[in-house]
Amino acid sequence: MLYVLNHPLITHKLTQMRKEETGTKDFKQNLDEIAGLMAYEVCRDLPLRSVHIKTPVCECDTYELEKQIVLIPILRAGLGLVNGINDLIPTAKVGFIGLYRDEETLEPHEYFAKFPSTMPDAVNLVLDPMLATGGSAVAAIDMIKKRGAKAIKLVCLVGAPEGVKAVEAAHPDVDIYLAALDDHLNEKGYIVPGLGDAGDRIFGTK
Repeated sequence: MLYVLNHPLITHKLTQMRKEETGTKDFKQNLDEIAGLMAYEVCRDLPLRSVHIKTPVCECDTYELEKQIVLIPILRAGLGLVNGINDLIPTAKVGFIGLYRDEETLEPHEYFAKFPSTMPDAVNLVLDPMLATGGSAVAAIDMIKKRGAKAIKLVCLVGAPEGVKAVEAAHPDVDIYLAALDDHLNEKGYIVPGLGDAGDRIFGTK
């Protein structure tokens, strides 16, 4: 299922990120803040377990998270979403997956992967700021499922309808969370209106 988080604070901060003149510092700061705001909604349906505890006043029955949370950024731009979510969920484990696209076949290939052992029983959040064609997201989810992951959510900043359709077709069991659903992809595969190359803008490499 697709969730577009139309929240005034998210929309305002995303507008600052979209501006061509926004520099690396402000881009990263707004990204951290949006990631934290998104995490609140992404985690709304996390399973809880009942626990019996003792407060300074008395004993009581209450609840705590039942499952471990694993953050899995798709390198390199996905790293930009980690800090904001980790600030809200400091106990989350972090795995990593790196993909490159074959220039001849255009097929994505894994070049790096490192995951915590808790991934098969955890709620796994796959992180990538841009959901354009959906090729990288679909490939990453394929690879994560092969390693035993079952509960998976895809968390992106900006998405195009083409990418959403691709992920929904390949992985209908994976919920997709976006800060904004943009209009379309241009002839170069960039999201329109988008915000440019997220990796370059996060790390100041262009």
